[in-house]
Amino acid sequence: MTSTVSARGPARRAVVRRLLAEYGRTHAEEAGIRLRNTPAPLYRLLTLCVLFAVPIQADIAVAAARELSAAGLRTPRAMAGSAWQDRVDALGRAHYRRYDESTATALGAGAAFLLDRHRGDLRRLREEAGGDPGRIRGLLREVPRIGPVGADIFCREAQGLWPELRPSFDGRARHAAGALGLPESPELLAQLVAAEDLPRLAAALVRVELAKDDAVPALRRAG
Repeated sequence: MTSTVSARGPARRAVVRRLLAEYGRTHAEEAGIRLRNTPAPLYRLLTLCVLFAVPIQADIAVAAARELSAAGLRTPRAMAGSAWQDRVDALGRAHYRRYDESTATALGAGAAFLLDRHRGDLRRLREEAGGDPGRIRGLLREVPRIGPVGADIFCREAQGLWPELRPSFDGRARHAAGALGLPESPELLAQLVAAEDLPRLAAALVRVELAKDDAVPALRRAG
């Protein structure tokens, strides 16, 4: 780790090490997305955020992202040019039920929007935001089906690539941090790991929050 932690540093480092080891897998990693600051991986991350925008199990959303990728729908142009039924079928193979038809529509509309508004390149969205993380979130929310949660997920996972998004720890992550005896301030949390591990720490804290009381006691004992 490149940053130091004061007074309670050793205990906090032990908790963070266990957090990263047991829960520090991002949604992008699970979906097989090797994040880079290039158009296709960024779009695949945005697609994943669209899939998470409805009340559905995380493993199903991740499986749906994998199926869409396997079907070749990795860019806005490929998604916009695909048949609606092909998108529905890909979602169905992942058991993405109830929301498959509306999500297939949203994916097509979102891809067309990105092509028209940002030439299919989310880096242009970043440029338009001019380094303002709030503006990035606002522009992301212009994409069909991306709301506050989807924008938070994108920023949480992309902060390893886009420094202006650091630190991105949403309310769930901060609440879990407090329960574990870690600082709840995003700035102080960011001091606990190297910049490249920020997405993993944020993801780990959200997973702990979703696991509720099952994970907290064992992790606190690690400290």
